Amino acid sequence: MQQTILQAALRTTMQALVKPVLTPAIPVSLQRTLIRQAYRASIPPRRTAFSSGSIKGIPYQQVTCNPNGRRAILYLHGGAYIIGSSETHRGITGHIAKATGCALFVPDYRLAPEHPYPAAVDDALLMYQHLLALDYSPEDISVVGDSAGGGLAIALALRLKAEQLPLPSSLVVMSPWVDLTHQQLHVPDAEPVLQVRWIKNAATLYSNGMPLSAPMISPVYGDLSGLPPLLIQVGSQEILLNDAKRLAEKAKVDGVKVTLTEHAKLWHVFQIHAGVLAEATHAINALARHIEEHSPS
Repeated sequence: MQQTILQAALRTTMQALVKPVLTPAIPVSLQRTLIRQAYRASIPPRRTAFSSGSIKGIPYQQVTCNPNGRRAILYLHGGAYIIGSSETHRGITGHIAKATGCALFVPDYRLAPEHPYPAAVDDALLMYQHLLALDYSPEDISVVGDSAGGGLAIALALRLKAEQLPLPSSLVVMSPWVDLTHQQLHVPDAEPVLQVRWIKNAATLYSNGMPLSAPMISPVYGDLSGLPPLLIQVGSQEILLNDAKRLAEKAKVDGVKVTLTEHAKLWHVFQIHAGVLAEATHAINALARHIEEHSPS
């Protein structure tokens, strides 16, 4: 009963504080400021440590919480390629660090409209190569992302494959945005976070004149064969439900080991409520198990 009440309260909070901000009517610069303030409510666990670094002008945060062994997660934050940062995602990355024992590296990749495609993919690749330079083996690296960061995680894997670079041991995507054409968008009445017009506008800002169906823009249209084991988590009451389902089906057809988990009555990237909402904490723990199962060390 307590969790049911809490879930309803969190839904109301997201609908009141987040959804109204995510509209093309508000300038992107102001969206960034407002979302940064709203996501301060997402708090990392105690004893989470944050340190700053940069690689070729791209800043990043390293996040640890009782690290165990030498494993790394490249975490790609969401925000439709136009908002979001390592700061907005301190809560969720802290909980992932605690659950996995891994060191998380969270790059502040360049955002549209100032830096449209391929800037985000280039920066994700740069961060991955930086982890290799830090002597993390590919087998000890996982790539995790939420929303646009989930799409970016798949695009990064496609880029690595195309350039014949070593792939990470596993992939995890939460509420992935992988079809920017929005041909089969799910539009539930109860979606408390995203607005269709906002993500369509963001897709235009990010794509930089590229066809929206290009695989590096919309990875669901790419050849996923050879990608690492993939875990997909999605809420049943979010716009990107069909993106997650279609990504899972495409991965399966292409021979990827894939697990899709649909969480009933939950919304876009509900995992930000880990440590408060039990279902979110369970999802983070499942993420940790997936990474552990596919890590050799």
